Amino acid sequence: MSKVLIVGCGGREHALAWAIKNSTRVGSIFVAPGNAGTDKLKKCTNISLNISDHEELIRWCKEEEIDLVVVGPEVPLAEGLSDVLMQAGIPCFGPSAKAAMLESSKSFAKSFMERHGIPTARWRSFTDCDEAVAHICSAPYEALVVKASGLAAGKGVIVARTKDEACGAVREILQKRVFGKAGETVVIEELLEGEEVSCLAFSDSRSICMMPPAQDHKRLLDANLGPNTGGMGAYCPCSLVSDAELKRIARDVMQKTVDGMRSEGAPYVGVLYAGLMLTADGAKVLEFNCRFGDPETQVILPLLKNDLYMTLRACVAQKLPSALPVWDHTLSAVGVVVVVNGYPGSYKKGIPITDLPATASNTCIFHAGTSLVDGCLVTSGGRVLAVVTTSTSLSSASKTANWMAGEVKFQGAFFRRDISAKALQRSATGSKMSYKSCGVDIGAGDALVEGIKPLSLATARAGCVGSIGGFAGLFDLAAAGYSDALLVSGTDGVGTKLKVAQDCGIHTSVGIDLVAMCVNDVLASAAEPLFFLDYFACGALDGSVTLEVISGVTRGCQLAGCALLGGETAEMPGMYRAGEYDLAGFAVGAVERRQNFPQIADISEGDVVIGVASSGLHSNGFSMVRTIVEMSHLSYSDASPFGTSCTLGDDLLTPTKIYSKSLLPVLRSGRVRAYAHITGGGLLGNIPRILPQGFAVLLNASLWQIPPVFAWLQHIGEVGEEEMLKTFNLGVGVVLISSALHADSVFAHLAQQGEAAWRIGTVVLQQGDAGSVVQVANLGESLRKSLQLCDVASLNGGPRAKSQQRPRTKVGVLISGTGTNLQALIDHTQAPSNNSAAAIRLVISNVESAPGLDRAKKAGISTLVISHKGFKSRLEFDVAVDRALRAAGVELVCLAGFMRILTGDFVRKWHGHLINVHPSLLPSFKGMNAHQLALDAGVRLTGCSVHFVEEEVDAGAIIVQEAVPILHGDDVEKLSERVKTAEHVAFPRALELVASRRAVLHDDGKIHWSNS
Repeated sequence: MSKVLIVGCGGREHALAWAIKNSTRVGSIFVAPGNAGTDKLKKCTNISLNISDHEELIRWCKEEEIDLVVVGPEVPLAEGLSDVLMQAGIPCFGPSAKAAMLESSKSFAKSFMERHGIPTARWRSFTDCDEAVAHICSAPYEALVVKASGLAAGKGVIVARTKDEACGAVREILQKRVFGKAGETVVIEELLEGEEVSCLAFSDSRSICMMPPAQDHKRLLDANLGPNTGGMGAYCPCSLVSDAELKRIARDVMQKTVDGMRSEGAPYVGVLYAGLMLTADGAKVLEFNCRFGDPETQVILPLLKNDLYMTLRACVAQKLPSALPVWDHTLSAVGVVVVVNGYPGSYKKGIPITDLPATASNTCIFHAGTSLVDGCLVTSGGRVLAVVTTSTSLSSASKTANWMAGEVKFQGAFFRRDISAKALQRSATGSKMSYKSCGVDIGAGDALVEGIKPLSLATARAGCVGSIGGFAGLFDLAAAGYSDALLVSGTDGVGTKLKVAQDCGIHTSVGIDLVAMCVNDVLASAAEPLFFLDYFACGALDGSVTLEVISGVTRGCQLAGCALLGGETAEMPGMYRAGEYDLAGFAVGAVERRQNFPQIADISEGDVVIGVASSGLHSNGFSMVRTIVEMSHLSYSDASPFGTSCTLGDDLLTPTKIYSKSLLPVLRSGRVRAYAHITGGGLLGNIPRILPQGFAVLLNASLWQIPPVFAWLQHIGEVGEEEMLKTFNLGVGVVLISSALHADSVFAHLAQQGEAAWRIGTVVLQQGDAGSVVQVANLGESLRKSLQLCDVASLNGGPRAKSQQRPRTKVGVLISGTGTNLQALIDHTQAPSNNSAAAIRLVISNVESAPGLDRAKKAGISTLVISHKGFKSRLEFDVAVDRALRAAGVELVCLAGFMRILTGDFVRKWHGHLINVHPSLLPSFKGMNAHQLALDAGVRLTGCSVHFVEEEVDAGAIIVQEAVPILHGDDVEKLSERVKTAEHVAFPRALELVASRRAVLHDDGKIHWSNS
């Protein structure tokens, strides 16, 4: 488990510790020095460290094996704390001293913004008092904002009402030195009119990711009266910043700043905070902060749905797109700060806090100026604590936060009672009801369409006209090669298999299922599937989940040979619970009128019944499946009892097989008389649909292979044989009927296409009107034989025994991070339908907290952590990795996000057996930052390349490439996500080619290709 050190003692640091402790990857959190609130948090320990003594701090971090340092306040960053920690090999979330000058020197920040075209107020800086006063009096704008250029604990800004007041502020700063060294330079700014908002973003030095906008309340008193403070409260999200405006701020302010800092040799890693004024001319920067805001952090982090620790680590590793934060857009948060009497001037400390309100699941109390003295809670600062409430209603959150603030009891306690009041007033009077406020986010839907477009483009085929996003999809039959076509349509869903997918958090496979259920139906008319449309319905749109589903739909369309021509995403608040969604699909195919299929009238006694293998359950019977799983007391994350190396959930979610490409030629050949898709209703319900009246079929279950999943379900659920036949396909996904004359040639075609098929029965005359149309012999015996392939222990409720592995190429995977490419390799190699030539035996990470390790463990794959920190040299580390791989019998090594440069010795040892994926179309854009290089070059096409590894970086022979278009408006984050999707397709393909020895690297560095 990881160890984290948080530097600071305020409410921001309490909120950070509160959020980080929720990470399952974090075991211990140290807060230096912390406060009475952090002292009571689980996993947290307050410690006394001299943060200014960098050598002592480094020594302590190494002794405690700290995995991440998070710096809260600005002063340590300005003093170079992040620099010395990173130089010592200790990961630190926070910018370097040079990058932190955006906050530590307002004069530098204004000059920087001027250099890089970042919108801000007009300004000048001065060190001479008389010159500054003269400028205030003569400036061609209202020069009423006076700032101490250095760090002044958030109090160095004076917004004057008159020129005389502004001149007085200059004299206080430059002559009387009220802010000390921080006031050696003053910045005089134009007074901007508008609403002030706070926009924060994570940055990994190249990519940024915006947090929800917040609005701080700086003035001490209600109605924004009184002196400036460090912040009397905040609320989030701030409705003043529309989605479109937030995108403009991200592009014109935050990304420009990060890019500019990098170009000036100060890569910005950490949180970038922009205080903005929303003017009639757009958002303009008032100031930058180089850290989380206070009190904004206290209202932003309660809206975070996923792991903050992983996002912070990803920023430090310069891989932010791999661990993007996910926000709960259904909630609002209001935070009210309770201060002591006298703040922001002089005030008394050590006042006993006699009472605090009880908290609930939607409320938090974040301590700022508190400490424990002899076990008693007392004040130790001006801002004592913040009470924060979340709710689906801003009004409700505001009322609860104000009530809780009133329940905080200590002498002289004071708080503002109008935090978020202006927002509520705008909502009630100034703004009409919006669709978004009712739970439907049109902007998110539009963004989703943009994300789907490149996926749709990947399915384009002859006949497609235009792209998705219009009112309707167009398809040209003539361009697809049809002259006198009949159109054939099919529609279906995935049923309650969706519940399993949602419980497992695996969403791609059900997209494939959706396509399969529709296109397999239109095959019954020998129709080629031409295009597909999907319908996705949910209560609240989660873009990442939806994209995962649609990526599965596009994969299904590629397997079927049809185009994803369009679809509908329906966000319906109140119809579905959180995390739930439903799917429907619509396939349209075509067949020439002369094709004459099926030929049901030609079916006669003695015809052969051919069964084509399914990939498993397909998408039917899952209401029964889920009930039986509950009876078994297994969870979806448990090891599968079906003799595979997958989890139970993974096996159950094996996608429905798509038969279009393999069966269409034989259906149109005249050698097959009829086709039945074995879907809902099982064998008993679907075969009669293709038989002429008076005919039946006799099937023999001993003639085909019944997958163990069916035997296990029958055994655990004590399901009768007839019920099994009515519910499941029992290993037969499609039934074909052929004459005895043509049966052998049909089998030959199926074998050539890689389809497993059996002669499972015969067409006979039906015995009387009441006779059974489908009779199955030897089912019980065949199920019992299949049951023997299941783990005996699991049948008795015991732990699962290890299953036998087929002799396949043994693969080792090296990772450092989230392991999304690893997951793609796991999914491919463990899917029974792929009959993969590769088996992943070992996953090694140099980072103990790498989430990819959990992915491997979930899949039943051995894992090993070999930290590079424990070795004196790269060579020693590589030798240890080599030994571990060879001890596991590994024959082929995949680099899946492994953030270490391997030595030439290691590469030579594994030459021809070491592959890597790179996010560009090599040989273009080698090395780091490939996406930025592609964007800077202005090319319109990029992608990914899987290649053999050579000693020269990204120079090996290319095995597989997958192209990705660069779209207008792309940034690194958007492009990275689309290329990552392409990597998840290309890497498994390349692995299969190398593992099956269809791609072999020769000594001359060239690949020898083989079809065997």
